[in-house]
Amino acid sequence: MRRADRLFQIIQVLRRTRKPLTADAIAAELETSKRTIYRDIATLIEQRVPIRGEAGMGYILEKGFDLPPLMLTPDEIEACVLGAQWVVGHADPALARAAEDLMAKIAETVPDRLRPFVLEPASRARSAWNREPDRIDMVKTRSQIHEGKKITLNYRDEHGRDSERTIWPIAVGYHEAVRLLAAWCELRKDFRSFRTDRVVTAVYHDEKYPERRDLLRARWRRSLVWEAPRDT
Repeated sequence: MRRADRLFQIIQVLRRTRKPLTADAIAAELETSKRTIYRDIATLIEQRVPIRGEAGMGYILEKGFDLPPLMLTPDEIEACVLGAQWVVGHADPALARAAEDLMAKIAETVPDRLRPFVLEPASRARSAWNREPDRIDMVKTRSQIHEGKKITLNYRDEHGRDSERTIWPIAVGYHEAVRLLAAWCELRKDFRSFRTDRVVTAVYHDEKYPERRDLLRARWRRSLVWEAPRDT
C-alpha cells in the first residue's frame, strides 16, 4: 500500500469508531507494523489532522474533521452501490429515489477509471418480492424519529384487534417483506415493534418525548433488538 493511501486509511479507521484505537489494532487492520502506524500518525498530526491520544493508550479523531467528498476506493464504491440497490428494492419511495440519486451522483463524480464499479458492479442486491405496503407516512415517521417526537398509532394486530398506542419512535427495521417500527410504547411501558403495514392511522405530534433520544436508543439496544411484533 502506498504511504498516501495508508494515511488516508488510518483516517478512515479512526472515523468509524468512537473509542480510542491502539496502534496495534490499526496496524493489524492495515497489515503493517506498529512502528509504521506511529510514524504515520505523527505525520498526520503534523499535517493538522486533529488526532488525539498517545502510544499505549490509543488514538481518536476529533469531531468536525472531514475529508474531501468521494475519495472512495473501488470496494467502498461497490459497497455504496450494493447498499443503494437494496434500498431501491426494499425502502419506501422517498428513500428509493434518494438511493437512485446517490448512485447517479457517485457515477458522475468519481474518476472515469472507477465509473464501471458504479455502472457495472460485480455485486447485485435482489429486488423486493411479496412486500407488504406501508400504511404509514414513512417520510414523516423518519422525521419524528430524528426529532424525538411522539406518534399515536391506531394499530391492528394479526388477529384483527385494534388498539391505540402512543409511542416514542426509535428506528425503522427493514425485513425482506415487512418493515418494523421500533418504539417505546406508553401503554405497555416497554419497547415494542409495530409492523408498518398494520397501522390503520397515525397522528404525528409536535410534543417531544421526555427522554433524551440517545439514552432511549441505548436502552433499546440493550433490550431485545428487533423482536417480533407483540400485540400485548
